[in-house]
Amino acid sequence: MLFTTNTLRWLEEVLQERFGHRYTLMQSSELLTLSLPGSEAKITFDHLQKIFHQSRSNFPCEYWKPSTEGYEAPIKDSLAAPSEHPLSTPLIECHELGATVHYDILGCTYWMLTRMEEIGRVDLDEHQRFPASSSHAFKFGYLERPVVDEWMEILGQVIKIVWPNIRLKSSEFTVRVSHDVDYPSRYQFLSYDKAFRSIGKSIIKHHNYKEAWLIFKTRFLSGSSLMDGDPYNTFHWLFKTSERFGVKSAFYFFAGSSNKTMDANYDLEDASIKNLIKEITARGHEIGLHPSYDSYLSDNKIHLQFLRLLNICRGLGIQQEEWGGRMHYLRWSHPYTLNQWADAGLNYDSTLGYADNIGFRCGTCFEYPAFDPVDQKRLSLRVRPLIVMETVLLNSKYMNLGTGSDALHRVESIIKKCRAVSGTFTLLWHNSSLNTPQEKELYINIIRKCTRI
Repeated sequence: MLFTTNTLRWLEEVLQERFGHRYTLMQSSELLTLSLPGSEAKITFDHLQKIFHQSRSNFPCEYWKPSTEGYEAPIKDSLAAPSEHPLSTPLIECHELGATVHYDILGCTYWMLTRMEEIGRVDLDEHQRFPASSSHAFKFGYLERPVVDEWMEILGQVIKIVWPNIRLKSSEFTVRVSHDVDYPSRYQFLSYDKAFRSIGKSIIKHHNYKEAWLIFKTRFLSGSSLMDGDPYNTFHWLFKTSERFGVKSAFYFFAGSSNKTMDANYDLEDASIKNLIKEITARGHEIGLHPSYDSYLSDNKIHLQFLRLLNICRGLGIQQEEWGGRMHYLRWSHPYTLNQWADAGLNYDSTLGYADNIGFRCGTCFEYPAFDPVDQKRLSLRVRPLIVMETVLLNSKYMNLGTGSDALHRVESIIKKCRAVSGTFTLLWHNSSLNTPQEKELYINIIRKCTRI
C-alpha cells in the first residue's frame, strides 16, 4: 500500500476544498479509486507510482497533450507529468462504470503539496535552503507552471463526465501581497558606533552633507515615529498603493533575535514600531510574524516569538481572526519547520517559495491544509505558497532581471497562469526594496496586472 489511511483522508479534504464535494478514496492492491457517496460510478487510478512517496528529483518527466483526448488544458496544451514510466495511450478511458486514469494524479498531488521531494536533502545553499535549481520542476522546465492545479483542472473534467449532474465549486483569481519587515528604517536602529561611522563616511568619502544630516536626525531625533525621508520608511507609500488597488497587505514583523548578524536590529517594544503596527491595523491591513534566522530548527523559538507578538498586539488593542507569517530568508527544514509553525498555534505559513527563482514550489497557487509526510498526520496549519519574491527578480545572484520590462513580463506570465486556474498570486515585496522610482514603478505595475485597474 502506497497511501496511508491518514494520507487518503487528507487528500479527500484537498479534493473537497477544490471541487466542493466530499469524495471517498480507497486503495486496494495497486489501484486507487475515487467515488461519490450515493453513486456506483468510480474513477480509478491504476498506475500508482512509488516515486511520489520518496524524496527524489532524479527521475524522468513526461508530457501529455490533453487536446488529443478531448480535454481542455487551462494554460498550455502540454502538461508536465513527472513519471518513472512512459505515459499510456490513451491516458484517460471513460466507460460505463466511470473512468480509468492511467496516471497517478493524486500521487503527484501528494508529492508536490507535502514537499516530499525536499525531505532529508543535503544539496542545500549557503543558508541551508533547498534551492529551486535542485528541484525536479526546475530541471524539467515546469517550475513556472502550477502543475498540480493543471492536473486538478483535468480531473475536474473527468469528474464532470463520470457525474454529469453535480456542480463543481468555482473559485476566483485573487492576489495576496505581503511585506517582510526586516528593516523598517535604514538608520533609526543603528548602534551609536555604526551611526557615527555612517555619518563620517557620508561627509568624508562622499561629501554628502544632506545624507549625513538625514542619518543624524533619523538616529537621534526621530522620537516615537519613523522619520520621513528615511529610504526604508515606505510604509505610507505601501498603504496608499494597496488601498488604491483594493489590496490588503500583510506586514510580518520580527519578535525576537537568534542571530545578531542576520536578524533585524529593531525591537517590537520600540515606540515607533508600536505606532507603526497600530497604523497598519487601523488602515485595515494585517500583522504577522517573521521568525528569526535560526528559529527554523529550534524547538520553541517560533512559539515564543509568536507569543511575544501576540502579547504586544493585545496590549495595543489589536485582534485578528487569523495569524500567519513567513520565515526569515525563507529558511525551512521540511517537515520540521512546518510542525513548529503548527505547534506555535499559527493559522498559516507563507514561506514555501524558492529563494533563487520565482514559480510554484508546491505546484499550486491555492492555499491548502498542511500535512506531515514523515509522521503521516494532518496539521492544524494552512500553507499559502509564495509565488514571487522581489529579491529573486532584482538580485544579481539569482534571476537578475532588473526593474524593467524583462522582470514585469516574467511576473505577468506567472500572474496569467494563476488567473487561468482561478488561483491566488502571492507576492512578497520588502518595504526596504522600494528605494528607487524604478522599483516603485515595477511594484505598481505588478499590482496593476493583478487587479486590472
